[in-house]
Amino acid sequence: MAPAAISAPDGAAVLDPSVRVMPPGEDVPAKYVAFSGIWGGQLDGMYDGKLAVLTITRGGNVTATYAWGDVADNKPGVADGEGKIFGNTLKLRRLPNGADVSAVIQADGTLAVTYGLADRTYTGTFTKQ
Repeated sequence: MAPAAISAPDGAAVLDPSVRVMPPGEDVPAKYVAFSGIWGGQLDGMYDGKLAVLTITRGGNVTATYAWGDVADNKPGVADGEGKIFGNTLKLRRLPNGADVSAVIQADGTLAVTYGLADRTYTGTFTKQ
């Protein structure tokens, strides 16, 4: 179960302070290790999002927590998820709120994030927090 969202000012995305990233093991390829950590940014330049990539296996399987701010008529919330890294793309399984999240690691170390919800797609760049 996902930690409860903390009171979010002005519809911001907020991760519970109890969210902890586990350092990847030495057997995890560097291309996967790059995804590890807490990332944040804005989708479409106005919707807050945070992605915490909590664990990564050497096969590219991940556990994550995603927090979103106000997105259309979806109020701020947080959800735990699982997913997999394929090449330079992390794809989470559909979140409980119905959203699909994927993130592509860029050459500059940022993530190009896509958040799909209710037949609408939002995109943005997240940086490591």
